[in-house]
Amino acid sequence: MNTKTLFMLLLLGGSLINSHMVAAAGDHNEKHEETTEESHSDHAEKAEGHHDQLEHHEQGDEKHKDEEKQSEEEHGEHGGQGDHDEHGEEGVTKLSNAQMKAAGIVVKSLQPQFINSVIKAPGEVRFNSYKTASITPRISAQVIDRHVMLGEFVKKGQPVITLSSVEMAEAQGDLLVVDREWKRVKKLGKKVVSARRYTEAKVKWELSKARVKAYGMTTKQIESLIASEDFSSANGRFELVATSDGTVLKENYILGQLAESGQELMRITDETSLWVVANVSPAQAHEINVGNIASVKFNARMFPAKVAQINHSLDEITRTTGIRLLVENRDDALHPGLFVNTQIETSNHTKALAVPEAAVLRSPDGDWQVLVEQDEAGEFKGVEIELVRVSNGKAIISGIKPGTSVVVEGAFFVQSELAKSGFEIHNH
Repeated sequence: MNTKTLFMLLLLGGSLINSHMVAAAGDHNEKHEETTEESHSDHAEKAEGHHDQLEHHEQGDEKHKDEEKQSEEEHGEHGGQGDHDEHGEEGVTKLSNAQMKAAGIVVKSLQPQFINSVIKAPGEVRFNSYKTASITPRISAQVIDRHVMLGEFVKKGQPVITLSSVEMAEAQGDLLVVDREWKRVKKLGKKVVSARRYTEAKVKWELSKARVKAYGMTTKQIESLIASEDFSSANGRFELVATSDGTVLKENYILGQLAESGQELMRITDETSLWVVANVSPAQAHEINVGNIASVKFNARMFPAKVAQINHSLDEITRTTGIRLLVENRDDALHPGLFVNTQIETSNHTKALAVPEAAVLRSPDGDWQVLVEQDEAGEFKGVEIELVRVSNGKAIISGIKPGTSVVVEGAFFVQSELAKSGFEIHNH
């Protein structure tokens, strides 16, 4: 191969190589353009989606703002306006003059007053011996029948036990004989019979009546026996009766038993009035006088009482002085043997704030409170206080300043109005 032929082959190879390179470059450019177009298309679609999200978010914000605005307008129409116009502030109620007059509400400015100091001591409920009766036979007799049961309330003069006695039978028979003689002599008169016979007949009649009465028959039973004029009535039976109103608290017999003279068969006591014996130190006893006001507490309930007696001797075991309190027990809540707590006013005076017991109420959270009038007349708010004690219908309180205007009558009505307002009655 000559040089010319070689040169021509080289030129032809270079042309083919350039053609392949140009074709490859063109393919690459076409692919790049397609990729670029797809990338731009994707970015455009994402931009449009982001734009839609922004528009949706803005619309949601505007909707939320509209709802909040509407809620505030409704709250202003129904809640806010009523809160401020009707109640003024939280936990405060406003009453008109007509409401206060109709409910009998009385407001008083509290000022310190002299209050007796108090001694607290444990105590025990006991029978009131002055209102307790022991039912006993006056002669030996057999128990024939019972007419009342243990725990039953009886009236004075009511038959409770029937007894039978040989001694009573003899006394009854003698009375019937003497009564007939006395009626005969009395009918004849002093002009017919001698004065001595007349006097003896009358004296025997009186003695026979006194004898059966001493054995246990009542005046009513004696009159019934004499009126019968039948000697079969002198059977020795007679009835023991209740000597006072009260409750049968003790029975100590069975039917058929022989009861001896003076043996207690039954005990009756009037439980509407009981004794409570409180034990205090001798030093404290010197501060207490008969007649001082006291109270007895049992099961969170207070019973009014007063000092009836102060013992003049110390208890040998506890070395304390017994203070006897007289306590009213109208609803039968106290019974002898119960242990209680007592509060006894001394003769020493201290200054404190006091309101009627009904003026102190429980708040919703269980604390004690009074209803205080605010700056504007007729506006009331519950204010928590400390209840020191209750004595003789008065509540001794602390935790409030002197001069505070407090509801002393009609407090329950004011508290009800506070509850209706829907606010928590609480003093912060």
